[in-house]
Amino acid sequence: MERQRLARLLLAALLPSLAVAAYAQEKTEPADAAKPAAEAAAKPAAKAAKSTKKAAPAAREAAGSSALKTVIAGSWRDPKNVARDGYRHPLETLTFFGLRPDQTVVEITPGGGWYSEILAPYLADKGRYVAAVVDPDTQTEDGSRKYYAKAKTSLEQKFAASPAQYGKVGVAAYDAYKPAFGTAGSADLVLTFRNVHNWRSAGQAEVMFKGFYEVLKPGGVLGVVEHRAKTDVPADDKSGYVGTAQVIALAEAAGFKLDGKSEINANPRDTKDYPNGVWTLPPVNKHDAADDAKYQAIGESDRMTLRFRKPR
Repeated sequence: MERQRLARLLLAALLPSLAVAAYAQEKTEPADAAKPAAEAAAKPAAKAAKSTKKAAPAAREAAGSSALKTVIAGSWRDPKNVARDGYRHPLETLTFFGLRPDQTVVEITPGGGWYSEILAPYLADKGRYVAAVVDPDTQTEDGSRKYYAKAKTSLEQKFAASPAQYGKVGVAAYDAYKPAFGTAGSADLVLTFRNVHNWRSAGQAEVMFKGFYEVLKPGGVLGVVEHRAKTDVPADDKSGYVGTAQVIALAEAAGFKLDGKSEINANPRDTKDYPNGVWTLPPVNKHDAADDAKYQAIGESDRMTLRFRKPR
């Protein structure tokens, strides 16, 4: 009897603890069971968010490409310039250089504004286009001063005549021997088309590339298109062609890293051995009228297209 009484007392003492444990187990089990389900539900959401994050740059790139196509098809472009699209490939070239509508872009010596007709309206809303031209007042020779004054005035008149396309354009006049193209580290992209041969013959190439490096932001891009020689040529070469390795050497000496090459503007028909150099070919056409069909069949020059980047 005494043993039975002790057993009943022990059971009574244990019952509250057992009830508490059971209650705790009941509260815990649903939460633990729900945890894998919650994690499983969260994974697709996280994956979707990651996918959306990756898709955003692609969507912006597609939108930028569409806008660039629209500008290239713009009615304001000179028909003579449009006729050269097949040789200059503006869409492919600017896409290769990474052009975006929110960038600050400096074009070096735009000439008659062939690329200005595309770049200025494309960058008007979110970016900035700067046309860098030689300051005629920095020239010591009267002939050079008149030449660069005429070029600058002609370009400014083109911009003033079409404010809808060029109303936000900036013009930076620079000294070719001590070039500065804007505030240091202010540009996203610097572009130069078929100019390097002129700078080499004038002894200005090294300081020009240093100027490009100075104005670009860390990570900024320098895009170069130039008539491509078969091999290296002397600095005083009169052909208008330059060796690819020579252009790369100039850029690397200024601090740039080669970031890409493209054959967008290649022309295998160009033999590069003409009596008047590259100017024998279109669009200059410095040749006898009797040879016109021959040179029209060749087309414009074979050109290197190089992308350099300023290290971050």
